[in-house]
Amino acid sequence: MEHQNLSAAEAMEKLREGNARYLKAESNTGDISPQIRQKTCDEGQLPYAIVITCSDSRVIPESIFMAGIGELFTIRVAGNVMDNHQLGSVEYAADHLGCNLVVVLGHTHCGAVGATISSRPTGFVKYITDEIRAAIGDEKDEYKASALNVIRSVSRIKEELKLTDADKLKVCGAVYHIDTGRVEFLD
Repeated sequence: MEHQNLSAAEAMEKLREGNARYLKAESNTGDISPQIRQKTCDEGQLPYAIVITCSDSRVIPESIFMAGIGELFTIRVAGNVMDNHQLGSVEYAADHLGCNLVVVLGHTHCGAVGATISSRPTGFVKYITDEIRAAIGDEKDEYKASALNVIRSVSRIKEELKLTDADKLKVCGAVYHIDTGRVEFLD
């Protein structure tokens, strides 16, 4: 597979190029063929990037970055918050699949961020909104809150996995603009 063992910079460029194609596309050009399904079945997956994003049905990393089967290791959870399960998934993809880039992809019009700003949810949703509240404090601007939430998740990954600037694994944040399809990288 051509995306095997890409550096973090090469993976970032591939994501940027994919998003640029997505902005003009009407269908995904990522390889979803029977041949790639069989190849990844036989040879395993070799994703070039880890993408942590929200569960929102409008946020589809494989489409946003014009990626096909086996190209992205995607972790989805409402509000793109980080806990030990997500951290374990990042660690697995980096250590066992050779990914060198992690992108925390928040988005505009996020229901979890909106719920955190406008209410005090109860039940299991509270676990998500409490994490977001820790990131955004009293911020009321939805875009700024989404960006702050991304920044907190990026920081948690770096701190919990004890990453330094010298490490091969790079972590960055981004915000997907639902209305335009553009990904704004924060780093």
